[in-house]
Amino acid sequence: MSTSFPALVARTQGFTLGLARRPAVAPDGSRVLFLRSDSGDDAVGHLWSFDTATGEERRLVDARALGDDREMTERERARRERARDRSAGIGAYATDAAVRTAVFTVSGRLYAVDVETAEVTDLGAREPAAEARIDPAGSTIAYVSDAELRLISRDGKDDRALAEPDGPEVTWGLPEHEASESMDRFEGYWWAPDGRALVAARVDNSPVQVWYVSDPARPERPPAALRYPSAGTPNADVSLHVLGLDGRRTPITWDRDEYEYVTRVVWDRLGLLVVVQNREQTVMRVLDADPVTGQTRVIAENTDPQWTTIVAGVPARTASGELLWTVDDGDTRRLTCGGVPVTPPGLQMEELLSVDGDTVLFAGREDPAERHLWTWQPGTGPVRVTAEPGLYTGCRAAGVTVTVANTMTRETVTVDGVPLLSNALPSPVIPVMHLLRLGERELQTSVLFPTGHEPGSRRLPVLMDPYGGTAAQRAVAARTRYWASQWFADQGFAVVVADGRGTPGRGPRWERARGDDHAGPRLQDQVDALHAAAGRFGDLDLSKVGIRGWSAGGYLAALAVLRRPDVFHAAVAGAPVTDQLLYSTHWQERTLGLPEENPSGYAHGSLIDDAPNLRRPLLLVHGMLDDNVLPVHTMKLSAALLAAGRPHTVLPLPAATHMGAGLDNLWAFELDFLRTALLIAPESS
Repeated sequence: MSTSFPALVARTQGFTLGLARRPAVAPDGSRVLFLRSDSGDDAVGHLWSFDTATGEERRLVDARALGDDREMTERERARRERARDRSAGIGAYATDAAVRTAVFTVSGRLYAVDVETAEVTDLGAREPAAEARIDPAGSTIAYVSDAELRLISRDGKDDRALAEPDGPEVTWGLPEHEASESMDRFEGYWWAPDGRALVAARVDNSPVQVWYVSDPARPERPPAALRYPSAGTPNADVSLHVLGLDGRRTPITWDRDEYEYVTRVVWDRLGLLVVVQNREQTVMRVLDADPVTGQTRVIAENTDPQWTTIVAGVPARTASGELLWTVDDGDTRRLTCGGVPVTPPGLQMEELLSVDGDTVLFAGREDPAERHLWTWQPGTGPVRVTAEPGLYTGCRAAGVTVTVANTMTRETVTVDGVPLLSNALPSPVIPVMHLLRLGERELQTSVLFPTGHEPGSRRLPVLMDPYGGTAAQRAVAARTRYWASQWFADQGFAVVVADGRGTPGRGPRWERARGDDHAGPRLQDQVDALHAAAGRFGDLDLSKVGIRGWSAGGYLAALAVLRRPDVFHAAVAGAPVTDQLLYSTHWQERTLGLPEENPSGYAHGSLIDDAPNLRRPLLLVHGMLDDNVLPVHTMKLSAALLAAGRPHTVLPLPAATHMGAGLDNLWAFELDFLRTALLIAPESS
């Protein structure tokens, strides 16, 4: 297998470029808008429309034809980093309620396109423009320029400020760091259904400490100041205000001292809903807010002695006005309608995708390795609408369903079964996964072998390739999750991918099963999965076991060689959280609590004091512009290792963020390190 495959994965962004993404169905079902690039190695997204009656696809906006070759703005770069979006061109768009007009920004300029005629208008708004959304009626566009929330008419006239910062660290209409990084809330303002007002977040970042991130490869550039709330430190002060287009301003009132997190805002024809969460994350409340007085009342509440979980897409309401929410019922997260669970035990409600009248489209799991689309409507039980094992998402309106499928054999986007054109390049490597449940805890595990490997023909060194964190699963029925795993397998490894306690998709008890112990359960689960896989397959050589990972997986890799060198013989740790006190509030305190209340939990989960115990080869990799897991984590562990006289290797990635960079050469570098550390001869070509 040629090592050029990693370069192809990098160039195609995992063979996802050229696929339709961000679909939106018109409320009458007549059309579907979406973004797509022109080829499988082109990152520039353009806006397209699909006619559901004729099946015709039409380009509405050619991003390159806008004639703007300036660099992406810092605000847009930050938005895409938070969303883990590496695309260029049009990265997001918003429409009016009828989907007749779409608005978007490119390189800080604000544009609108008539969906019927494909006429594109440069609105001439103040630059840099970002976060553009048109009101439901289609007459006024809101956007953010720097820290100011502004309005402009659809015809490009009357560009004016709606809310201006009243302090040097105040922003209007933008999410704070923790909202977009930890809560998956990427919005900072929301239109009223009639388009006469907005509710906007005022964020005062002045209480938040300032950290600095710089690229040592660009010494002429000043460091970037980052308001980063590490565990136990003050968060941004977030408040909500109804802003009338006539100048009226009404604050939304709730106990902000007790409930400082705003996790969701929904403003529909039935009213304004605000979801708030306390600092300890043990209580989450749905508030019904009066846009005229700003007064609120609690209409739903979830509590848990460990933590409450934010579920994407809720709250929402059916056409008949019933509240859609979730409840953790024993070992199942269930969808509720009007406070009554409507999905059965064993079906894990994961995301509410669309409400089409009284029909709800949602994603759920019966098998942790598979995420399927389901519909539910009053008077009936949930109905699964996807069949092939895989991971699915989608949207629906007027009975028209867009299905985004990611399976073990294909990546497709269909509209009621009709495929949208794919420009994606095919992968020359086809992952072959053995999906298993291993050990007494039935750990969801995938095992991959070199292509064409004959069982019993030779003993193979083992590479553990986990994530292990609360944000995602790795052992799933979708081939796109295994490009790296299969490539490493084809270099002569048996690769084991295991999801341990604390990973999502298996129910509330599993998510909370490791409690506030960041290290012990997740490491033991990797050990147990390794030994169970070796018991199932006789070809695994347990005298040569490496482990690699990124972010939570990087932490797990470093943890493995520091605390279980009897099992793991070499590690590649990318962007690891090495000091739990240095990671962010909402994410870290969810499981560990406040540092002053749980100092031993933070200390036990950190790796710095383990530095003298290193006896195995360790490669630390970190992007120098990572503003999620900052480079201080790798630098601090490296300094401790050096002080303890423990040899190790550090690979800094200039200009790289948490998403990484230089993938084509990075995999090869890791491979070389692992072969040397484990005394493995290269595979003959």
